[in-house]
Amino acid sequence: MPTERLQLLLPFPHAPGYDARDFMPAGSNHDALAWLEIAWPDRRLALWGPAGCGKSHLLHVWAERTRARSLTGPMLTDQALRDLDSLPENGALVIDDADAVTSEPLLLHLLNAARDRGLHVLLAARMPPSRWPVRLPDLSSRLRAITAAEIRPPSDDLLAALLIHLLADRQLSVTPSVQDWLLTRLPRSPDALRQAVSTLDQASLASRRAITRAFAASVLEEGALAVTDADEVSPSAIDPSSHHPGIL
Repeated sequence: MPTERLQLLLPFPHAPGYDARDFMPAGSNHDALAWLEIAWPDRRLALWGPAGCGKSHLLHVWAERTRARSLTGPMLTDQALRDLDSLPENGALVIDDADAVTSEPLLLHLLNAARDRGLHVLLAARMPPSRWPVRLPDLSSRLRAITAAEIRPPSDDLLAALLIHLLADRQLSVTPSVQDWLLTRLPRSPDALRQAVSTLDQASLASRRAITRAFAASVLEEGALAVTDADEVSPSAIDPSSHHPGIL
């Protein structure tokens, strides 16, 4: 298989970081950023989009700014519902992977309790709430009423800018040709870039070697996957006018 048709697999487990400095405003997330700056209908907002588009990152940044209680769909339990009583009036709650909640009655009770306490609720999921396959009519009605803002997959320009930012933040000197090589072979997500830069930084420090293409391949290429047509996305420029000063 030709080398240029390989995609790198990242060899080490990695817990992604959610520093606000690493979230880059772009056309793909402009609508989400704009919604976070204004009042939401019924104090509810859902961010939705594919894996790796930045939903969780933006959720964590907003939760830190607002001191919101953070949950994930699989973590939603009766205890979590009771814990809402400890939140201040007009407080905030975020639920990542909200479409992974296993109990529809529990989610319905949570939304009702949050409404009664005047809480802001920010959700993140892969699909808008109106399209979640729920059976409870009351829950379906609540979900359809939630305002949803899409975060599209990151463009080539956004990923390239993020890679430059991550390398500069660690004071790593990597030539443009090696950066291009990484961008064409790594999975197309911000988390993949963060993990790759962290791994390369640690390996470069340990070996005292410069980050060349051969070095990057030896460090990151534990295995290889054929790049399918679905993985190849044509470049899409970011509209400069879409930059949103926002909170980040």
